[in-house]
Amino acid sequence: MPRRTVLVTGVSGFVGPHLARALVASGARVLGLGVEPAPPAGVPLEGWHAADLREPAAVARAVALAKPDAVVHLAGQSSAARSFEDPAGTFETNVTGTRNLLEAARAGAPQARLLVVGSSEVYGPQPEGSRAGEETPFAPVSPYAASKAEADRLAEVSAQGEQGLDVVRVRAFSHTGPGQSPTFVVPAFAQQIAAIEAGRADAVLRVGNLEVMRDFSDVRDVVRAYLALLERGVRGVAYNVCRGEGVKLTEVVRRLVALARVAIRVEVDPARLRPADIPWLVGDPARIARDTGWRAEIPLERTLADVLEEWRRRGA
Repeated sequence: MPRRTVLVTGVSGFVGPHLARALVASGARVLGLGVEPAPPAGVPLEGWHAADLREPAAVARAVALAKPDAVVHLAGQSSAARSFEDPAGTFETNVTGTRNLLEAARAGAPQARLLVVGSSEVYGPQPEGSRAGEETPFAPVSPYAASKAEADRLAEVSAQGEQGLDVVRVRAFSHTGPGQSPTFVVPAFAQQIAAIEAGRADAVLRVGNLEVMRDFSDVRDVVRAYLALLERGVRGVAYNVCRGEGVKLTEVVRRLVALARVAIRVEVDPARLRPADIPWLVGDPARIARDTGWRAEIPLERTLADVLEEWRRRGA
């Protein structure tokens, strides 16, 4: 039986290398698609297609050449904070890019399974104590979240009708782990702690709003979810990928500071406060558990320790 070929967009980002390694371990042949002229170093790819998702002809050529059995769409502008600075660019990348990929698949790989990865931020602020399910109405509070909501709807429409694509939508809740940029909250804290331990910074951890509740999973669990959805997700259906348990950022900071090798003081830095924030966002993973058997397994304590150790090795 020939090996399955999986085309991954955004493979040079945070999740992409983890996903590529997991796909290879499953026996797949993995190809990458990105704007860079060459593939990222250290990622186990068997081919690379240089294309800007905002350019429909380039994307169509890449998909036609790749002839994938499956596509995982990770690429996008992923920072809510940055989306306030460049809302038009965020929409062009996240909405137009997704539309171009869907149309390229319709023309060049109409039988392929497409996993379109979106964000839990589409749900917006939720009542304290609640868990957002896939039927929860969208209420985005940032240009980033609005762009992801629109991309989700495009993917939903593309799966409809007799000629619909084999699309599965993902709404990924917060996830972290080794390899994540310090523009995101957990590695930002870990980078600071590692620098403090090394004597390169004052013993002060500077933070933003810590009174928000988030549903954190480990990136390594998340890529297992993506593999499970490629195999067992139901065509046209949306899935939350989440632990189903909330943790306040105050608790995340407390645990990281407890792992530090020196005493650290915590201070709020006004520059780290987001223009719009979501006080409570916890997900309901019942659907993905029912359809695929997946659940988050790696405890948050291990994830935080691994991220901090990575920044120690990197010298912060």
